[in-house]
Amino acid sequence: MSTTDPSLAAERFHRLVEIMAQLRGPEGCPWDRQQTFQTIKSYLLEETYEVLEAVDRQDWRALAEELGDLLLQVVFLAQMGAEQGFFTIADVLEAINEKLVRRHPHVFGGGEARTPEEVKRRWDQIKTEERRDQAGKEAGLLDSVPRALPALVEAYQISARAAAVGFDWENADQVLEKLHEELAELAVARQQARTDHLTEEIGDLLFVVVNLARFLRVDPEQALRHTNAKFRRRFACVEARLREQGRSPAEASLQEMEAFWQQAKQD
Repeated sequence: MSTTDPSLAAERFHRLVEIMAQLRGPEGCPWDRQQTFQTIKSYLLEETYEVLEAVDRQDWRALAEELGDLLLQVVFLAQMGAEQGFFTIADVLEAINEKLVRRHPHVFGGGEARTPEEVKRRWDQIKTEERRDQAGKEAGLLDSVPRALPALVEAYQISARAAAVGFDWENADQVLEKLHEELAELAVARQQARTDHLTEEIGDLLFVVVNLARFLRVDPEQALRHTNAKFRRRFACVEARLREQGRSPAEASLQEMEAFWQQAKQD
């Protein structure tokens, strides 16, 4: 296993910062010079998901490349911040260094945390205290969970925060009972055929499923990504079998596609 030479990493990071400054400079790239904070947001999100995909595939060479692309977005944003006098890449690095030391008192200070759960609890506590100090008032428990998160991740985060202070079911069986209750309420909403009720009940159902995943120590986002990938693979097999017959899914019956689907499951 290779180890990182800090001086080599620093040298290469410095080179990346220089390249980005040149690209945004007067004689730089027209496309890079045209970008703004708003236009870069979509690329930042795209690169983040490509990192996740490389992790899911356990393609470590691709992961190294995708992490580089993601790092580029950070340097890109920092360069634009420096140009407008908001902040520099040095400020970004200083902020994260200070935060890591501050939120790990059991490593860098006199605090104690013997389990990952204790570490997470202390991290959340310090984070809440920081937000309270910044706002000058008592911060709500859920204020630190960004509303911009994907809904599945947000549901997991806010339910975990509430659970940390005791607002939670006692066990997974109780969550399953709640799941059956929500299914019954969804059945009633279907009979009423009101879109607003259906939307609310589907949301409630998804929220309970997220909590069930939390009780079972399963990351719901990763679980759904895994299932999505599995569906893609199996449906691709269905398409391949139909293609061998010179047909497309639109030209096949549900029974035919289901038969190929079952074969794909066996494979």
